[in-house]
Amino acid sequence: MKTLVYTSTLGLVCMLAEMLNLRKFILPVAVLGLLVIFGFNVTSWDVNQAYFNNMVVIDNFSVAFSGLLLMLGVFVLILSGDFYKNEESKISDYLAITIFTLCGALALVSFGNMAMFFLGIEVLSISLYILAGSKRKDIRSNEAAMKYFLMGSFASGILLFGIALVYGETASFDIQGIAEYTTNNTPTGMFYVGVGMILVALLFKVSAAPFHFWAPDVYDGAPTLTTATMATIAKISAFAAFYRLFSSSLLVAMPTYAWVLSAVTALTMLVGNFSALNQDSFKRMLAFSGISHAGYLLLAIVSVYNKTDNALFFYSLAYGVASIAAFAVAIVVAANVGSDKFEAFNGLGKRKPLLAAALTIAMLSMAGIPPFAGFFGKYYIFSEAIKAGHLGLVLLAVVNSIIGVYYYFKVIVAMYTKESSEVTFTVKPAYGFVIAVCILLSLVAGIYPKLFTGLL
Repeated sequence: MKTLVYTSTLGLVCMLAEMLNLRKFILPVAVLGLLVIFGFNVTSWDVNQAYFNNMVVIDNFSVAFSGLLLMLGVFVLILSGDFYKNEESKISDYLAITIFTLCGALALVSFGNMAMFFLGIEVLSISLYILAGSKRKDIRSNEAAMKYFLMGSFASGILLFGIALVYGETASFDIQGIAEYTTNNTPTGMFYVGVGMILVALLFKVSAAPFHFWAPDVYDGAPTLTTATMATIAKISAFAAFYRLFSSSLLVAMPTYAWVLSAVTALTMLVGNFSALNQDSFKRMLAFSGISHAGYLLLAIVSVYNKTDNALFFYSLAYGVASIAAFAVAIVVAANVGSDKFEAFNGLGKRKPLLAAALTIAMLSMAGIPPFAGFFGKYYIFSEAIKAGHLGLVLLAVVNSIIGVYYYFKVIVAMYTKESSEVTFTVKPAYGFVIAVCILLSLVAGIYPKLFTGLL
């Protein structure tokens, strides 16, 4: 509970600092504040407690995912200082909205009530709508914000209808109350229709096919740092909420929708990977890559009967740090070369060998190549899916992982085998720090995976 309250307060402090003309102190205070909140979050380990009539639930699941989200939030804030250097007068707005995005994500991983679940999604989504359109004079940013807003609004409406139908059946918004009702009673068709609508809304939020059409355009048009936030903090928190909801109160509906989830999982992996093959933009490739990773993460939801929370957490960690590193390198390259096409990475291995090595590790981790964290992330999720009897989906996932290697290697080949134009290349210390920490985490999690497994 302290984590959510203190993070919300930090967002207000950023807004207040602007009013007091303390703009130059906002970024260090925000980063230091999140680090302190991370410490408070760790002290909540093994504390199982509910607050405000079960609106917020603190358990190891919420603490672990909150810690991961806070860590990713720190990385995003550190990158913000240089990314928004030309808009210093608005830096407090960007930082405050980013922190409020994090607040919505924290609510999503610790809700105990459907009302808090909906509030978390809305706080997260509204903040991202603003950030996606923050480049007011860029038509692609405007288009991204409009598409995201319209599609997100429809998804929110469907979600509300679904929650209303579940409430109409169970007379409760509390996830424990809903679970007790389904245990002691036989739900009617209204309950299953409500669950189906909630499922559709969540599939939209995690950009699963065929509800993914907004993602490539929004990811491509939004500022790159906002895209990184969507691909990591938003996606990971949505999957954590997905798991919490369906592993507790809506578990009874899983047999009914198992075939739907299985079909969506297969389609998401196929669409994400085959679409990524044809991209010439690194940023857009990462967007479709994110869709394919949503397919792998859905394996944990399909196999929810087997308690897949540890596998979900480890994969989220591996995916999150690799994505932040990749987006940070993309921002550096775009700032120096002026493009995010694959050609912009030509010769990076000669110009900036350490930067190229970092991006190579990030790509190899995403591809699931040992000894990096992404390999064990896929191994744990695939193992749980096989235990749950989804051998066919796992075989399809393995084939898709092999396909993914091809487009991840496109950028690696460009960095090490192609000639580049002579461009003065500089890397800001903040970017170097974030990239180094993310790569170190990917290596540590890959070499010593037991440090992060078995936590939940």
